[in-house]
Formats: sequence, C-alpha cells, structure tokens
Amino acid sequence: MWEIVRAGGPLMWPIILCSITAAAIVLERLWTLQDRRVMPRELPQKVWQLIEANQINDKVIAALEQNSPLGRLLAAGLANRHRPREILMERLEDTGRHVVYELERFLNTLGTIAGVSPLLGLLGTVTGIIRAFNAIQAGGMGDPRVLSGGIAEALVATAAGLCVAIPSLFAYRYLRGRVERIVVEMEKQAMRMADAVEAAGVRGGRSAAA
Repeated sequence: MWEIVRAGGPLMWPIILCSITAAAIVLERLWTLQDRRVMPRELPQKVWQLIEANQINDKVIAALEQNSPLGRLLAAGLANRHRPREILMERLEDTGRHVVYELERFLNTLGTIAGVSPLLGLLGTVTGIIRAFNAIQAGGMGDPRVLSGGIAEALVATAAGLCVAIPSLFAYRYLRGRVERIVVEMEKQAMRMADAVEAAGVRGGRSAAA
C-alpha cells in the first residue's frame, strides 16, 4: 500500500485526506439520519393523543423539543397553538428551515469531495506526464525505467481520485434523497399537527359556548 501511495506522487495525500473525510461524513450521516432518530414512529400518535386530551403544557413541549428533529418541529407548532393559523405556519416554516439545515449538515462538503477528487487525480496525471517528459528530455528515452515513475504517478493518481469520487458521489446522492424524503414526511406531520390543533381549538370553543 505504501508503495502505491509513493508511486502516486504528492497529490495522493490530499486524495487520501478526501477519502477519510468522505468516509467520516457518510458514517456520521447514516447514523444521524436513521428514521428512529429523526422521526420516531410512535411520536406523532402520542402528540395527537395529547392534543385531543388537552394535555399540552410547557413541560410537554420542552420534552418534545429534545426528542428528535420531528419533535422539535412539532414543539414549535404546539408552542404557538393559540395563535392564528397563519402565524402558526410561519413558525413551523422557520423552524423547519433550521431542522433541514441540521439534516443537510456536511452534505455540501461530501458533494465537494465528489467533485474535487477526480480533479486532483487529473492534476496528478498532468504532473506525472510532465515528469515523464522531463525524463525523456534528460535523455532517458532508451531506458523505460526512467519513464516508469512518471507514468505510474499519472495512472495511480487518476485511479485514486476516481476511487474516492465515485463512492462519494453515490453516497451524496443517496443521502440527499434521504433528506428530501424525511423533509416531505415531516411536512406532512406538521400539517397534520396544525389541523389537529385547529380542530381541538374548535372543540374547545364549542364546549365553552355550551
């Protein structure tokens, strides 16, 4: 392995750094974006039951906010449950933007790595070819071993850059799609919560009038 790194030239080091960073981001995002951590399955049903039973209070909202990203979004809506629906939706949208930002953390970096890695490999190819031509200019045309270093640098750097870029691009697309799916589902739950709060308010008003 060390011989391959040496053969790839100095640009192998930033390529290796990109590979380590990409692997760390992918593992961290796969762990963070698990459904049970982002959108616990039983959470919406518990919230609907609390709304119907009129048991929403500051303690419940605080606990919900610490539960998960979905809980944070629902907590923002419940904290503004007594306000007009327009204001409630504005608070949900504002909180939703912050939640989406947290869900997309590091994805831009991963996408950048997917784009930069092949360029680093290409740069390694160029430097390897330059090295090979310098060897030829120095009079090494008759000795293939003189050219082998530059050719190896060109090929190894290109291969290394592609080996980092291709998995990174696949991981970036997958994680981006996962975030988009989560955002759509969270929007559905937020709308259901707004409807439930409005329905509970209507029932409360009728009870007071009776």
